[in-house]
Amino acid sequence: MSYVFAAPATVSVPILGQPEQFPVHRIYCVGRNYEEHAKEMGYTGREPPFFFLKPADALVVVHDGATGHIPYPSLTANFHHEIELVVAIGKGGRNIKAADAMGHVFGYAVGLDMTRRDLQNDMKKQGRPWCIGKAFDHSAPIGPIVRAEKVSGIEAAAISVTVNGQPRQASHVSKLIWNIAETIEHLSAAWELQPGDLIYSGTPEGVAAVKSGDTMVGQVAGLPTLTVQVD
Repeated sequence: MSYVFAAPATVSVPILGQPEQFPVHRIYCVGRNYEEHAKEMGYTGREPPFFFLKPADALVVVHDGATGHIPYPSLTANFHHEIELVVAIGKGGRNIKAADAMGHVFGYAVGLDMTRRDLQNDMKKQGRPWCIGKAFDHSAPIGPIVRAEKVSGIEAAAISVTVNGQPRQASHVSKLIWNIAETIEHLSAAWELQPGDLIYSGTPEGVAAVKSGDTMVGQVAGLPTLTVQVD
């Protein structure tokens, strides 16, 4: 088969301890999935989960022990970090029940859902899609994936991010409003999940702005640390 121009390369994420890469299909993100973050965004309660997407090529892959770099994006003066546990899907399906959901998980990684908050807020006020605030280039840094069988206690793992060594966000995965299995159940009712899908599972409270020169260090207990500098 020939193309009118070179086809883009497959986006992939390294798997810790093995040579094969994890090819990425789609990136799904869960909105307001920690209660305290929902409150700081002006919402309360256990609302039904909702989702937005980022393009696969928004990923910025950071290898274990390395520092990734992202440019300060255009059009914004309020560029926010959101630390997240990323769930990598290895077995697809539709209408997956929560009781069966963990059998579809390939592994986990640490991710950052970077947000042009001012643009997102403008879109909210106008009732328009958030894409310009969420789905821009370099908006999804991610560390290496660790296979699920090599991770223990992920459901209660500590999750945090510092900026220039100062604490910003700190919580536990156990505080997710919709846990990993429930999220997969809801998500797979709306889309047929595919091997290679990534789910950014939500961020805890403490989101705040970063500027050029800042270094973010994101952690989920049991996973490789994610270090990213804003250029």
